[in-house]
Amino acid sequence: MRVPSRSPGQQPGPAVASTAPGHRRPSAAGRRPDTRVPDLATYRTAVAELLVEAGALADAPSTNARQVLLDQRLREPAIATVLDATPQGLIGARETLLLELARHQSDAHRTARDLTALIRIYLLTRIDVMWWRDTPAFLTDRQVDTSIDLVDLEWLRRRGLLAFRYQEQPTTLAGRGWRAVRRLLPDATPRTAGLVFRRTRREVVALLNDIARQFALATPQGTPPLWVTSMARSAEHQYRLRRLGHPATMPSGHCLGWAADLEMAWFRRFGARDTLADLLLARQAAGEINVVDEGQTWHVCLAPAARARLRRAYEAEMSV
Repeated sequence: MRVPSRSPGQQPGPAVASTAPGHRRPSAAGRRPDTRVPDLATYRTAVAELLVEAGALADAPSTNARQVLLDQRLREPAIATVLDATPQGLIGARETLLLELARHQSDAHRTARDLTALIRIYLLTRIDVMWWRDTPAFLTDRQVDTSIDLVDLEWLRRRGLLAFRYQEQPTTLAGRGWRAVRRLLPDATPRTAGLVFRRTRREVVALLNDIARQFALATPQGTPPLWVTSMARSAEHQYRLRRLGHPATMPSGHCLGWAADLEMAWFRRFGARDTLADLLLARQAAGEINVVDEGQTWHVCLAPAARARLRRAYEAEMSV
């Protein structure tokens, strides 16, 4: 499994007060400003090294040793600087991760690979949260459905303004039946539940269109277009996913509207999976996105530094 490990992207600025119950951090007036600039390349490398060590302690008898390891590694500057710049701060992030691991350990059906994946996903998605720490989350499904900050993908698709593809979760019996038929044709569509919310930020649309066009140029004729499996979500829906056992972390870039998940595994059928991976990692190295390997899909979050350019790109596409 490939772990994204390079990015020069940096995000300066002090951390804000934690909103986690019981972990409120000192006010800005009561503490010295943190002038350290998180080095994301160093952070990703440190996380990759931590995963190797945690993988060796993934069995149940090693729970205490794993907790000691995490206590030590998360406090090292390479990791602590990023975690401290999130709304929860270092202590809140550490305790949340330990709680997630305890929840994981209580499920006998989970594997050691799941545990290291949970650590990787949680720590790497903290980059999203650090970048967009001042952005309010969409708390309810209704907020996602009605926010003027989000645009409807179906409205854009019908006007030929999307270069990527997606499918919605079926809501009728006929729709579920048609989905079952399509699954008998493995090359037709990815094996994914589909979008619950077909809405996202305008800049994310421009980013995905850009990636989709680049992907189309880099792959042989007949390769399916870029496929998106998840966009904006509400915190309400995130908790539903958690109850179903999915590794849906909180806070999440999806609940801020700046993240999307892209199908990866399905493109192996067409010899295009590695091409897409290379395109995404190159954009990460350029500081435009954060990428997290989640197995079948890769999580992608837009960096603040790319927001203005992509908003201009979206507006230019809409004016054609």
